[in-house]
Amino acid sequence: MSVSAPTIDVHRADTRPRTRIDWLDSRHSFSFGRHYDPTNVGHGLLLVSNDDRVRAGTGFTTHPHQDMEIVTWVLSGRLEHKDSEGNHGEIYPGLAQRMSAGTGIWHSEMNPSPTEDVHFVQMWVLPDTERVHPGYEQRDINAELDGGGLWPIASGQGHDAAVSIRQRDAVLWGGRLGPGEQVALPDGRHAHLFVAAGSAALEAAGDLAEGDAARLTGAGSPRLTAGPSGAEVLVWVTA
Repeated sequence: MSVSAPTIDVHRADTRPRTRIDWLDSRHSFSFGRHYDPTNVGHGLLLVSNDDRVRAGTGFTTHPHQDMEIVTWVLSGRLEHKDSEGNHGEIYPGLAQRMSAGTGIWHSEMNPSPTEDVHFVQMWVLPDTERVHPGYEQRDINAELDGGGLWPIASGQGHDAAVSIRQRDAVLWGGRLGPGEQVALPDGRHAHLFVAAGSAALEAAGDLAEGDAARLTGAGSPRLTAGPSGAEVLVWVTA
């Protein structure tokens, strides 16, 4: 039986597909909307990772989703969420949000500020069970992140502090790393590292700037070292 060699593929921010309209500036890690590439439809169970900037007072009006686990992570500003299940709240930096679309849900995501843009990353993973009742959860994990290292943000494996997702083979880890702080990436069949802010150096791959990503396949637990101004990173580990 052949065994694939471990790989680390770096994808630079300025090479990713981009949607830019009057109220939205979005870079897509994978195929999304009109940006379809059959060779780039996800990494493991992660299908969408969009780096979105939404202008003040605008946003995504009410639209539907089905059978998808959707995790939203705000980097700056605030994002107002409303959905057809009666959930309503504002997401801010350090507040993890998970929406399970299940049998179908309608929601909106708007920037409530009249002056400040909102910057966030939205990520979609396949659920391990389809046609479930829609669900919603949010949790503030600022205290954990402020302690350094990597912490689970969303997990299908029952991690404390994380919001739960309906996918037993996926965990999203996050870190606000101080200047020069070093961590080992969690080991898994597929890992997707996104540098949301700052910069970092990944063992065997080199320097990563803000907005860069690395896709790891069977690569073990390479070391990640934050740059001189630190780094905020998001790491999906999936089957």
